[in-house]
Amino acid sequence: MNHIDVNFNNLVSLIRSQSLEEVYSHIRDCFLRINPNIQISLQDYFEKFSYWGKIQRESGNYEELYNRSKSLKENIDDYVWLYSKLGDYRSKKLLFAIMNNWYNFDFDTLRTCFEGNYSHYFDLDIVKCDENEVFVDLGAYTGDTVIDYLTQYGANKYKKIYCYEITSDIFEQLKNNLCHFKNIKCIQKGVSDKKESLYVKKSLVDYSANTVSDDGDEEIQCVTIDDDIDENITMIKMDIEGFEQRALMGCQRHIINEHPKLLISVYHNHEDIFKIPVMIENMCKGYHFYLRYYGNNIFPTETVLLAIYDNKKAP
Repeated sequence: MNHIDVNFNNLVSLIRSQSLEEVYSHIRDCFLRINPNIQISLQDYFEKFSYWGKIQRESGNYEELYNRSKSLKENIDDYVWLYSKLGDYRSKKLLFAIMNNWYNFDFDTLRTCFEGNYSHYFDLDIVKCDENEVFVDLGAYTGDTVIDYLTQYGANKYKKIYCYEITSDIFEQLKNNLCHFKNIKCIQKGVSDKKESLYVKKSLVDYSANTVSDDGDEEIQCVTIDDDIDENITMIKMDIEGFEQRALMGCQRHIINEHPKLLISVYHNHEDIFKIPVMIENMCKGYHFYLRYYGNNIFPTETVLLAIYDNKKAP
């Protein structure tokens, strides 16, 4: 057992020994002890991005702190399960860093976990790609992930790429940015666990934070990937602002039958980081899990789950 295991196990034991109210009280006290400028920065951030809950110091509303307390206390066994499933110590250290940031407002450990070697999603030691890739990009935005893919692996290292994007203005940029590449299909649809009509709820901060909702500014058709793509898929990336679980359910057939590489953002709430690996495991045993980090050290965002199927070790 190395120091990462020791630190993780000590934190787990501490959380298990406390009631939910004690966990919440500790987290709130830690928040109130950090630099006031960081408190204000976090309050403003959670006001702009509402995935996690709000912090409003003046009114004593610490919804986000309570939500993280509930996640840690009520799901601690799931965090332990995930830790045991992670394929390398970079991933294990990151999981500990996220939990310790939530519990102790530890900024230092999270800082050391930033991925500086490879571009977002594409860890070349783990994500192996060739000219036969059929890559599905959910939340393609302006095509930045596809451009990163082509830069990392080469412009000839794919068979076909599907790009799904929900926002009209951004969709036009997406098409323009990728129009010079062959066999890339841009699709203005949302992705979910069923075919339905929903709405784009536009963010006041950034188009990249637009979400799909029951009400909003622009109607959008949602589909399942299982229904929308007939050919075999080798890789799926998701960054769809909290809709990842529903989109994953709509990919079940492809996951079960074809075992695509899965590159999934797991930071848009306090649960995706453990719930999504559990969902994948329940769909199809044989996946290995890794975590990589591309965010800041104040609050853990831009966390990516890499789920890679191992044909040699699969049941």
